[in-house]
Amino acid sequence: MEELRKHSFEQESRLKAIIDNAIDGIITIDQRGLVETLNPAAAKIFGYLPEEVIGNNIKLLMPEPDHSKHDQYIHNYQHTGVKKIIGIGREVLGRKKDGTTFPFLLSVSEVQLQNKIIYTGIIHDISQLKEAEHAFRRLNIELEERVQQRTSELFDAIKQLKETNKKQKQAESEVRKALEKEKELNELKSRFVTLASHEFRTPLTTILSSVSLIGKYNELGEKDKIDKHIQRIKSSVANLTVILNDFLSLSKLEEGMIYNHPSEFNLVSVCKELKEEMSACKKETQEIECIHEGIELVFMDQNILKNILLNLLSNAIKYSEKGIITIYSKVTTTNVLLTIKDQGIGIPEADKPFLFSRFFRAHNAVNIQGTGLGLHIVKRYVELMNGYINMESEIGKGTIFTIEIPNGHDYEKNTTH
Repeated sequence: MEELRKHSFEQESRLKAIIDNAIDGIITIDQRGLVETLNPAAAKIFGYLPEEVIGNNIKLLMPEPDHSKHDQYIHNYQHTGVKKIIGIGREVLGRKKDGTTFPFLLSVSEVQLQNKIIYTGIIHDISQLKEAEHAFRRLNIELEERVQQRTSELFDAIKQLKETNKKQKQAESEVRKALEKEKELNELKSRFVTLASHEFRTPLTTILSSVSLIGKYNELGEKDKIDKHIQRIKSSVANLTVILNDFLSLSKLEEGMIYNHPSEFNLVSVCKELKEEMSACKKETQEIECIHEGIELVFMDQNILKNILLNLLSNAIKYSEKGIITIYSKVTTTNVLLTIKDQGIGIPEADKPFLFSRFFRAHNAVNIQGTGLGLHIVKRYVELMNGYINMESEIGKGTIFTIEIPNGHDYEKNTTH
């Protein structure tokens, strides 16, 4: 009997540790809707101390109209047995202690104990995902406006053609250019909408299914499976963040909202920081090494340089399964030479001329997740810093990107602020 009690205590302790360290909020309520427990993640999400919530009705965490109707929801379910959310999961709004509301995914399960029934809710905050959707819609509207602007330019060119025969050739040329620009923007919009829709939908579907499965596995105490799906959620959120950053970076570059702000910093330290940061993302069969020659101090925009290197390192990790990824840097008083070398899948010869185009994906990379914007953004960043980028690649052996950027105070004089 003592052994049985000890085993039961260990099981309870293990389950409590899992719940207390879960990244998602977990709340249990009784049949009256009163909160019995909430884990630290739930308390942090809603901005309350646990003692401020436990013992109160769960509707404390709900905005209207759910706040007023929640008791009736429970009553209807207990008398009719019709499930509106239990075992299904849905997107709802929560209300924090400061009164603000936020969206989250809610998965509710019903648990029959020996002498009562409790309801367990798993809460996954999707505020960042909603912000990403908003940014996507805003970029789509901007593309629509640009298409309308090009159409207006086309009509103006046609009008000018009719007004004068002397400028007929010039007008025809302008019409052709306007048509080409309009066609390019329409194709760009179409590719953008298709790509963004697919790239957002896939990780969102993964997150929704994983959150639902976590709720089921939590009831069964299957920690390994819970950890697996938590990792899937983290990976999907990271993918969404990369996609959103690519879209926002492109938008800012198109609008001329990114400027150079040179300052003096230690390039070797930055490369080592990037190595440590990207080591968490690399595969187990990969290694990252840093090699430097020359002086260590450079004078340029540190943020833009980090964005360039992060993008190239991410590609090197993504498009190679094993081997060494090398960050080579060489600094003189006038120039900075940077090389990112991998031992990955390489780039087909026919694809090389288009590699820095917007939304372009090499033929051997179409099944690997990506937006096709990374290298286009890198090239724009390099040109913004008065530098140039070169690429060498061989199928099955790897790729080398080489960047040369001016270094020193002469560079600052030629920079537009």
